[in-house]
Amino acid sequence: MAMNRYVQLFIVSLSSALLSVFIYRQFEKPVQVQWEQSDKSGDARYAGLVDKLFNARSNGGFYSSAPTDFTSAAEVATPAVVNIRALLESGGGIWGGTTLTGSSGSGVIMSPDGYIVTNHHVVEHSRDIKVTLSDKREYKAELVGSDPSTDIALLKIEEYDLPFMLFGNSDSVNVGEWVLAVGNPFNLESTVTAGIVSAKGRNINILGGVTSIESFIQTDAAVNPGNSGGALVNTVGELVGINTAIITESGSYEGYSFAVPSNLVQKVIRDLREYGDVQRAFLGVTIEDLNIEMARDIGLPNAEGVRVTRVNKNSAAADAGLEEGDVILGLNNTLVRRSPELQEYIGRFRPGDKIQVEFWRNGRRNQASVLLKDKNNAVGTALQINGYELEKDLGIALRELSRDERRRMRIHGAMVLSVRKGSVVHDTNMQPGFIITGVNGKRVANMAEAIEGIRNAYNHVIIDGYYEGEPDLYSYRFKKRQS
Repeated sequence: MAMNRYVQLFIVSLSSALLSVFIYRQFEKPVQVQWEQSDKSGDARYAGLVDKLFNARSNGGFYSSAPTDFTSAAEVATPAVVNIRALLESGGGIWGGTTLTGSSGSGVIMSPDGYIVTNHHVVEHSRDIKVTLSDKREYKAELVGSDPSTDIALLKIEEYDLPFMLFGNSDSVNVGEWVLAVGNPFNLESTVTAGIVSAKGRNINILGGVTSIESFIQTDAAVNPGNSGGALVNTVGELVGINTAIITESGSYEGYSFAVPSNLVQKVIRDLREYGDVQRAFLGVTIEDLNIEMARDIGLPNAEGVRVTRVNKNSAAADAGLEEGDVILGLNNTLVRRSPELQEYIGRFRPGDKIQVEFWRNGRRNQASVLLKDKNNAVGTALQINGYELEKDLGIALRELSRDERRRMRIHGAMVLSVRKGSVVHDTNMQPGFIITGVNGKRVANMAEAIEGIRNAYNHVIIDGYYEGEPDLYSYRFKKRQS
């Protein structure tokens, strides 16, 4: 009888468990990832789709604390992550010339027609870039543009119907949330590691430069050499960051890795695709993090905010009435707790955009509408140069290299379109067809950089470059002004 009682209890318990599982399955909403299917009517089908992809991101939150099964996210992300090998050119060779070295990293396909985002440091100074897809197909890639201040670069390969990844909303990423790092560490292709978000808005002073933006997502997902430029994804397979750096003494992963937030990445690659350069907006202030003593002195309940220590003359902040000593609390109803967060948020805008700034002054909250400017305190995106900006003063006209020329000659720079007889440049014997690759010792990647370099030279100008079909480097020297 006792044995039968135990059997009955076991059957009742088993039935209850099965019933609970059945009821849970009825109410559970499975995660679904839907991809937009493209029309199969030729290359024109991407005309509007790419614009949508470069401007759209997920609005949703999702429950990353759901069962920790990462297979769906890995299936979405892995085909869209590529291996990148770059042949790099550097100075300081044994005979004083250039040396060639190799660099490897990862990248993420962002559109079906071959736009790929990676890190600036992966392809910096590259002469030749090769991309290998997860299915082993290999392509030569064109560098569309690169931004050292965010360590983001945009590449393009000539292929269609590629797997690609959708942008997630990095603002909605929470500390403690599960994320995946996808890349090619140590040339181990399509490697997926998991971890949690350890912190947000981290500045580790790795990029350098006063205009750099470091507001990294910190994770404990394992990232190693070769992961640079790879994807940080949430548990539904959306891109929330580009893996960029690790803190290490051994050269390998030692606990923490850092990713550029996807909302900043999206703005940078949109600029690179449309302009070839980043349209950077500036508030025009010098800032510092608020500490608890400062907060108490001005009547704030906590030390969350950014103190203005200087307002630049004629800047966007000066026009809006911001003053030294103001504490910026938020931008467009988004809280700003530390300096990196403010820099990253401003970095998402272009000159000419308007934002609402909430700040603390004299014991009360205030708001100001700010019209953002560029680094020269001008409103509006970069001027569309036509190549004739130097013709009047120096007698030289330039044009951009075509995509075919850059690919064929494996070179970046600007081509001399014409040289006016009797001008200071004509006296150097420079000929039309000369390709400018450097000005006063600084490499230039396009026409805008060449024009800016020549304009910024005070008097003496040294222009370096090549003629197609000739291996020798030519240097032309002239004076802009007669002393």
